[in-house]
Amino acid sequence: MPLSLFNPFETLHFENTTCFLTGEDLPSADQQISIFPEWILDRFSLREQRFKMLDQVTAIHYGELKLPCSKEVKDAFDKLEDEIKKAFEAGYDEVKKLPGESLFLWMGKLVYGVLYNDLVLEISRSKKRHNATEFKLSPYLKQRFAKFHLMLQSLIVPMKFEGVKPWSIEIVKLKYSKDIFNYKDEPTNLNFSLGINGFGIVACLQDNGAVRKKEKNILAKISDKTLHPIQFEELSARFLYANYLLIKPARNIISVEEDKVVIESVAAEESPGEPIFAPWDDDMFAQVLAGYWEPWGFTKKTIINFPDSALSFLENDFTHEFIEPDSIELPY
Repeated sequence: MPLSLFNPFETLHFENTTCFLTGEDLPSADQQISIFPEWILDRFSLREQRFKMLDQVTAIHYGELKLPCSKEVKDAFDKLEDEIKKAFEAGYDEVKKLPGESLFLWMGKLVYGVLYNDLVLEISRSKKRHNATEFKLSPYLKQRFAKFHLMLQSLIVPMKFEGVKPWSIEIVKLKYSKDIFNYKDEPTNLNFSLGINGFGIVACLQDNGAVRKKEKNILAKISDKTLHPIQFEELSARFLYANYLLIKPARNIISVEEDKVVIESVAAEESPGEPIFAPWDDDMFAQVLAGYWEPWGFTKKTIINFPDSALSFLENDFTHEFIEPDSIELPY
C-alpha cells in the first residue's frame, strides 16, 4: 500500500478538524493534543502561565496551546513521551542515551506546535483585516517548513535517515534545580533550547549539523563540565545566531518508496565564493545575547564596547581558555 504523506504548506491548510500531522479528517475540533506535555504542564504549574507568541504581543496560556490530532498520532506521541519523561526525570546521563531521532521528534512537536499556532493566528488576522490580502509564506519558508513537517511524520511513517543527521543537537550538564523549566524557541529558523533538571539541550532542527560543526571548538571546551546558567544561555544564543547566519541551504535528497521514505542529508561544504555562513558580527550577536542575559541585568551596551569583542562567560577573550563555571560570581 502506497505511503500517505501530508503537506499542509502546499495550500496552507491548518484546520482544527484536520490532524496536523497526517491530514486526516477529525470527527470533532475537540480532538487535540497538548503542545507542551501534560506531565510538564503539571510538574511546573504552567497551565495558567502565559506563553508569548512570535508577534511578541499575543500571549496564550501554555495549557491552551493545542494541535488537532488523530488517535493514531496521539498514541504514538504518548509512547514517545513515556520514553522522554523517564530520561528527563533521571537527568543528564539518561538524556544523553536517548536516540537523536526521539529527541528530534519530541522537540519538533513543541517547535512545530508553536509555529502552527503562530500561523493560525496570522491567517485569522489576515481574514479579519479590511481589504486584507491573503496570508502568504515565501516559497523558501514553505519549502523549509514542509521538509520539517515531513521529517516529523517519521513518528508514524517508516522513514530512513541517511548521510549526516538533519539537525544539530547538543546536551550539556547544567546547574539547574528540578523546579526550573526554561524553554525558548524561534520557530522561523526552527531553533530550540531547554534547561531543566540538571541538563540543557540546544538544537537547530533543520541545519544538517552545520551549526554544531561550526561551534565544535567551544563544545569541545565545554565537554562534560557543568555549566553556570549564564553559560548555557550564551551557548543557546550562539546556536541561534549561527543558525541565522547559515546562508547555504540544507540539502536533502528525498525519495519516496512504496513502504518507506528515505531522506539523505548532505553536509554543507565551503567553496570559493560560496561560504556556508555569513560573517559573524559581534555587534549583532551582542544584541541577541542581551535577550538571553536579561535576567542578570546585561544590556547590549554592557556586553560590547567597540572595538572590544563581545563579553563571554564561556571563554576568555585573550587566552581563549574555557571559563570555569565555579569562577562566575553571578546568581543562579
